[in-house]
Amino acid sequence: MFSRNLIKKRILVTGANGMLGQSLCRFYSKQKNVRLLACSIDNESVFNGIDYSKCDLTKREAVKKIVLDFYPDYIVNAAAYTNVDKSEIEREEAWKVNVKGVEYLSETARIIDSRIIHISTDYIFDGKTGPYSEDDKPSPLGYYARTKLASENVLKISGVLYSILRSNVLYGSQSNCKIDFVMWLVNSLREEKEVRIVTDQINNPTFVEDLVQGISKVIEYNKTGVYNIGGREFLSRYEFSQIIADFFRLDKSLIKPVSTGELNQQARRPLKSGLITLKAETELGYKPLSIKESLAVMKKELLL
Repeated sequence: MFSRNLIKKRILVTGANGMLGQSLCRFYSKQKNVRLLACSIDNESVFNGIDYSKCDLTKREAVKKIVLDFYPDYIVNAAAYTNVDKSEIEREEAWKVNVKGVEYLSETARIIDSRIIHISTDYIFDGKTGPYSEDDKPSPLGYYARTKLASENVLKISGVLYSILRSNVLYGSQSNCKIDFVMWLVNSLREEKEVRIVTDQINNPTFVEDLVQGISKVIEYNKTGVYNIGGREFLSRYEFSQIIADFFRLDKSLIKPVSTGELNQQARRPLKSGLITLKAETELGYKPLSIKESLAVMKKELLL
């Protein structure tokens, strides 16, 4: 008797050389029932032993070719223009990556009935009344936030089956990409540098492996719609930095508290934010690690 469990899911991961993309590739490369194709704008993959193609999501024909050639069941869009401040200046580039890229993926996914899993952010909210549920009304403050909300709206009118996973303050243990907040803080404190950390931005930081768990559950259960994926603890960025310093036994006196306004950043940030994950916990069986548990994973994997 033929078992449906033997049918391989075909999964295309965009942004595969980023933190989330690497974590997804590492996870799915170990799954026997998955045929994986990784792609990013880089010429080569940071991984050995996985199928990889270069693809610029801002080029419609390039997107069309990679999707039609691979014919994925699922497209996990982990690619994004994420520099919040530069987005205020490089608006055209941010829009092309975050919005047009999703539009091009959707156009081709609709032809072959692929499902899209798209990563979004708590920045679509203004940070006045957080934490937020999936049903709260977005009100983006900056241009990056506007592009991410626009990308969600592209999917909602695209006619494709989609899942949108919103996360916030993503951190994790990949060594071949731009360093995250945790590694930046650990490196700075080990070099005995003073750092200024804001006390008035509240979130529930998301461990990258927890986000991978959320994505895998959406695929496993064939779920569509919007899900919040975040950590257990709601705290300020300053409190987060204190926990990190304590865990790695670093000098907390080097961490100087400041307000967001004192940093004079190009883009406005949501302050009282964070994401309520009850829906994901109930419908997906999502179970995030605590911050200390996730730091222990990072310490082991990166030999910190």
